Amino acid sequence: MEFRIERRSGVPTYLQLVAQVRRALRVGALAPGDRLPTARAVVEAIAINPNTVHKAYRELEREGLVEARPGKGTFVLHALGRPDSVTDGVLRTRLEDWVNEAVAAGLTVDDVQALFADVVERLYRGERTDE
Repeated sequence: MEFRIERRSGVPTYLQLVAQVRRALRVGALAPGDRLPTARAVVEAIAINPNTVHKAYRELEREGLVEARPGKGTFVLHALGRPDSVTDGVLRTRLEDWVNEAVAAGLTVDDVQALFADVVERLYRGERTDE
């Protein structure tokens, strides 16, 4: 797993790490038994304070998602997603097709994320998008 930090997002770095681990657990990129990168590896890769990594890992441990094993590392205990779900696979393929269309149309990552977030938020509030 590789972490990426958006320094201008206004979101604390440790919360960005936590969110990325949760996302990886949800989409099946991390599974029970997998080892998270060491704090040292994360610090070297993205130039952050080791205490920030430890804080993120402690938060994940508090949530019951990972377990620190002294001298061995931090390991995933629970997945969040349904990686074997046929429905998820079909939806992922359709979403990838849509993102490819968006890229071909010249949309940036920020454009796609904003558009996607807007649609998701409206639908989950109960607003229809086909009107």
